[in-house]
Amino acid sequence: MIGLFDSGYGGLTVLKPIIDILPEYDYVYVGDNARTPYGTRSQETVLHYSRQAVDYLFDQGCTMIITACNTVSALALRTLQQEYLRDKQVTDKKILGVIRPVVEYAAKHTKTKRIGVVGTTGTIASRAYEIELQKIDSSIQPYSHPCPLLVPLIEEGWHHKPEARMILKKYLRPLKSANPDMLILGCTHYPLMYRDFKRYMGSRVHVLHTGNIVAESLRDYLERHPEIEKKLTRDGTRRYITTDCPDAFKKFGNAELSLSIDTVKTDAIW
Repeated sequence: MIGLFDSGYGGLTVLKPIIDILPEYDYVYVGDNARTPYGTRSQETVLHYSRQAVDYLFDQGCTMIITACNTVSALALRTLQQEYLRDKQVTDKKILGVIRPVVEYAAKHTKTKRIGVVGTTGTIASRAYEIELQKIDSSIQPYSHPCPLLVPLIEEGWHHKPEARMILKKYLRPLKSANPDMLILGCTHYPLMYRDFKRYMGSRVHVLHTGNIVAESLRDYLERHPEIEKKLTRDGTRRYITTDCPDAFKKFGNAELSLSIDTVKTDAIW
């Protein structure tokens, strides 16, 4: 089984394209809506919440976990991998993030080597995207800007309102003036405002859709690692778990991402 977790709804933008291209596998998704957002939390708190989610998903029978949250991928992924996978005898479990696939795609396709990055306060402060981009190509010039209000607005369903668009436009102004040819949406919530990002950045800027890139990367990963792929169960089941407000979770997932969610279970992962 493949497990994904996020601070709330955002990781659904990763799950949806994964299911679209890899529908045969079993999936369980955990949204920690009771404690969203993670982006304003300290690294210690994000790591604490992440350990709880990983423990929960492994207990549910997952053999692969995707941290479908950029803040977790930036602040906690490496520690999680060291703590849970360091033992050489652990060969049947994997923990993957969402930053590396997007960085590799951006570095490969940029023409001007000027790449914009937006994300939560925690993700941008970590400089995770900047560091990874320049590891691949030191000539790349990243331009980063935090957008702390977007996640709460999206979680509240306000991302279609004029107020959210006005805030987004203000956030993007300094990035637009840097003239990037690509914009990385460094938060899995942000694709829910994808059209607005594209409209404000203009036709010359390629706005990357994190979920689509991660899904293609996962398919490639499984093809290259048959020893991991054969351990995944294939009954086509989907389980959705939230730490708060299951009705709102179900309504959001069906309305915004057409996930055809029948049941959402409420559970404490701590």
